Amino acid sequence: MLFSSRDEAIAWLYGRIDFEKMSPSLTASDFKLDRMRNLLEHLGNPQDEVPVVHIAGTKGKGSTAAVVTSILRASNYQVGLFTSPHIDQFEERIQVSGELISESGLTRLVGRLADIAQQIDSTGQGMSPTFFELTTALAWLWFRECKVDVAVVEVGLGGRLDSTNICNPEVSIITTISRDHTHILGTRLSEIAREKAGIIKDGIPVVTGVANSEALGEISRIAAEHHAPLETVTVPSESGRAGESRQEDWRGQSNHQRHNVNVALAAVGQLSHRGWTILSTAVDQERDSNSPVRIERLSENPTVIVDAAHNWISAGALVDTIQGLPIHGKRVLIFGTSQDKDVAGLCRRLFPKFDVVIVTRYSTNQRGIAADALTALAMRISTRQVHIAKDPADAWQTALKVCPEEGLVCVAGSFFLAAEIRRIAVSLRRSI
Repeated sequence: MLFSSRDEAIAWLYGRIDFEKMSPSLTASDFKLDRMRNLLEHLGNPQDEVPVVHIAGTKGKGSTAAVVTSILRASNYQVGLFTSPHIDQFEERIQVSGELISESGLTRLVGRLADIAQQIDSTGQGMSPTFFELTTALAWLWFRECKVDVAVVEVGLGGRLDSTNICNPEVSIITTISRDHTHILGTRLSEIAREKAGIIKDGIPVVTGVANSEALGEISRIAAEHHAPLETVTVPSESGRAGESRQEDWRGQSNHQRHNVNVALAAVGQLSHRGWTILSTAVDQERDSNSPVRIERLSENPTVIVDAAHNWISAGALVDTIQGLPIHGKRVLIFGTSQDKDVAGLCRRLFPKFDVVIVTRYSTNQRGIAADALTALAMRISTRQVHIAKDPADAWQTALKVCPEEGLVCVAGSFFLAAEIRRIAVSLRRSI
């Protein structure tokens, strides 16, 4: 089937049964891997050609996926990333080495999927693929076409019966377990754990950050049945001391994000054991708790965080972190970025998470975008209050004026901006 545009192709996808929107009315019987297997067989089983890091869990999948992806990319691998749901545009779900699936690729491949779906629909055997199944298949087709070395794949819902569960993982990850989608996965943590542990494959290592003994017991039992080595990652304590299992010392960051990073580092360690070449510099970059401007907390009252987030993935990791912070006051973003970045994407990712946005241009590099240009863009894509600051020092002073002690000041968009404001903030703190 030929679609005339990306919008037409996506409209066709949304015309299929969409379990993401139907979730409250669903039961486990609605999920069948037979449909997905049938669809992939019609497509030549593209998933068989792509090694996978498969991630399930109630929370933390996105952050864990971002860190694993970052380390693999820094280790010179071509990395596919499949996540769901998207925030602003459908293409966010399917990325290769930080680039969203192209409009032309999406339009062409959805046309192919539409032809296959039409054939399957015509059989009348109840195997018509759903929106998420087709979207998952689209990711496999794009990853194969791009010849990725590895794909980092998030489970959509549950695990055992999720469309992503037809794959060949190098390592399986179960981040956390809590009560969610209980009408589908069950009401007890052991039941939910059983569904998520359905991604465990024979002999394939498993990394989990699950702390609850009931859930962890179920995961351990299923891993043993599959002769799958299991590594547990303990939840960081407030003091930052190591637990009984793998633990990194992260100071100045939320326990939520530290835990996600530790789980990701454990998974990457398993990849290394399986023969993947993981550069120590790539791991150190993610592990080093004292690395400046990497979700670095500078102070409290108000909480001040500086981060070099300048692409979709790193901005997503930042968003996940700040959403887990106990902030009770106004959230203020100081934002500036470079001309060669996905400026609109960064704005869409970050701006809705803040009450006030202050845009500025850093002075240490000529690639920065003028603050008035950022303001015009911000007003097109966000309803947030926007202030223009003539330089980072002005932005810092403006942020302190509008942010209460119980609030948050966050700096993001560029390493240059984060580094410049960090110097200002640290200098002022030392002079007090």
